[in-house]
Amino acid sequence: MESLLSKYENQITIFADYLEEFPDSDELVWILGKQHLLKTEKSKLLSDIRARLWFTYRRKFSPIGGTGPSSDAGWGCMLRCGQMMLAQALICRHLGRDWSWEKQKEQPREYQRILQCFLDRKDCCYSIHQMAQMGVGEGKSIGEWFGPNTVAQVLKKLALFDEWNSLAIYVSMDNTVVIEDIKKMCCVLPLSADTIGESPLNTLNASNQSKSAPASCPAWKPLLLIVPLRLGINQINPVYVDAFKECFKMPQSLGALGGKPNNAYYFIGFLGDELIFLDPHTTQTFVDTEENGTVDDQTFHCLQSPQRMNILNLDPSVALGFFCKEEKDFDSWCSLVQKEILKENLRMFELVQKHPSHWPPFVPPAKPEVTTTGAEFIDSTEQLEDFDLEEDFEILSV
Repeated sequence: MESLLSKYENQITIFADYLEEFPDSDELVWILGKQHLLKTEKSKLLSDIRARLWFTYRRKFSPIGGTGPSSDAGWGCMLRCGQMMLAQALICRHLGRDWSWEKQKEQPREYQRILQCFLDRKDCCYSIHQMAQMGVGEGKSIGEWFGPNTVAQVLKKLALFDEWNSLAIYVSMDNTVVIEDIKKMCCVLPLSADTIGESPLNTLNASNQSKSAPASCPAWKPLLLIVPLRLGINQINPVYVDAFKECFKMPQSLGALGGKPNNAYYFIGFLGDELIFLDPHTTQTFVDTEENGTVDDQTFHCLQSPQRMNILNLDPSVALGFFCKEEKDFDSWCSLVQKEILKENLRMFELVQKHPSHWPPFVPPAKPEVTTTGAEFIDSTEQLEDFDLEEDFEILSV
């Protein structure tokens, strides 16, 4: 088995090796809310891509659950993609979207701390161990392949134990994002029912738009918004293509989780009708912290050619991600959705002001009352009974 896995060891190539991968044209490339002109900004584009944290299959980590697998090769690709999307949210939260990475250059302390959240150890809050074991509460056995919605539900629950990053993770239901629910979740100090409903959506729809600013939260918890979608039956419906691409243009974009059946990718942008993605299907050896407490990050950034695929080859089951550090970012996102997504006759998803009356009441997620903390909590699958089982209604077709 070791010899088989070793064939997939990451072969790092020099950065210049993929300068020719993109065509020499005047087209614009969009990467997570930022545009690059291919003809004049190719180097800047490639630097932007390699700055993203890249999580892949790993081997030789401690067995999950003590007796489980010591590699996630063959089953952990969607979990790795979920890690990449969350890592991008944490980078935006602590370092900003314009942060850049250079090989062997000293990075801020926050960067190292973000990286350590994802190491393949049971005491790291977003490790493959934590995600796989939390997945048991979503009906997934350890070693079983996840769909995009399952990963979103797992991240939402693990975030409850992450006090340092202090994220609010909202996963939409039934292709519908509810502004009222998000405001309830993200407002650290509660607002009245009257003020919490104010948003750009109301302002845009009003015939006599008021110039007064909507009420704002006293304090806003940074938001990771995940929207699981099914954009067709067996293949993506072309009617959704333009709206899907528009999401990568939004400043709040964290890309998308998706791919092909049992083959997950992290999509970070597009060129024309081709999606640009980071591929987790490379098996590397487990990396741990060094004696000085830092992590060697050379294998956590992809220096290989960024891959592309035609958008119509995408499996219709996907999950979009967005990050809103402040309330004004969420309000701006609502305005963009109203302008670019809701204008379509066949909408990719819905954005509504009030919680639908036929839905169960919205209760912001809260950490279960347990005597252990964070990563220690998910040390065995028996401890998952405090969580409600979320229906896995958005999975890649098999």
